[in-house]
Amino acid sequence: MKGLILMLAVVLAVACDAPVKKSSTPVVEGSEIVLVTPPAKDGLTVNEALSLRASSREYSAEPLSLEELSGVMWAAAGVNRPDGKLTAPSALALYPVKVYAFLAEGAYLYDSAAHKLVRVAEGDLRALTARQPFAEKAALNLAYIADTKVYEGRNTSAEHVKFLCGQDAAGYAENVNIYAAGHGLKAITRGSARDADLLAALGLDPERYVFVLAQTVGK
Repeated sequence: MKGLILMLAVVLAVACDAPVKKSSTPVVEGSEIVLVTPPAKDGLTVNEALSLRASSREYSAEPLSLEELSGVMWAAAGVNRPDGKLTAPSALALYPVKVYAFLAEGAYLYDSAAHKLVRVAEGDLRALTARQPFAEKAALNLAYIADTKVYEGRNTSAEHVKFLCGQDAAGYAENVNIYAAGHGLKAITRGSARDADLLAALGLDPERYVFVLAQTVGK
């Protein structure tokens, strides 16, 4: 009897230590990309991720899986509480920054409430998000664009609005950097893009919308 119990204990221990095969669903681009909910426990610990965080400038053209894309978008600006607030903080809780995802076949706006990407422009527009060639072939480029209209009536100077938007976008981007480091992905935050062309391609009024930051994520 003792021998049987010992054998069962060994089997259970081996089973618990066996690597869990993660899902790797291909991303199918279209008018919408419905994302999946990231597991509550996944990837490395925060300390492990921080120890690996680094800016990368070399990327392959290998696409992200649906699970990876979902995790990146949720890390940037996903809903993490019943009150609808996000993973990243926002000055005055105004959340002026919107996250646009640029993939091989189109540009998408992240709808955090529905956790999905909605296509706003067709075609490969990744080059508009950067002035560095490496970003053009990476799987994903993010553009953080602020809607300055949310500050109307608050007696906030244009200079301070830019400061607040930059502060918000930096929080979004660092969430992505830590997520990427903890899930075997590369990332880099960038301050330059082809601003005017980028806003035009997205159909955004430059008098109202401001490019703040960009980010490259890939493998």
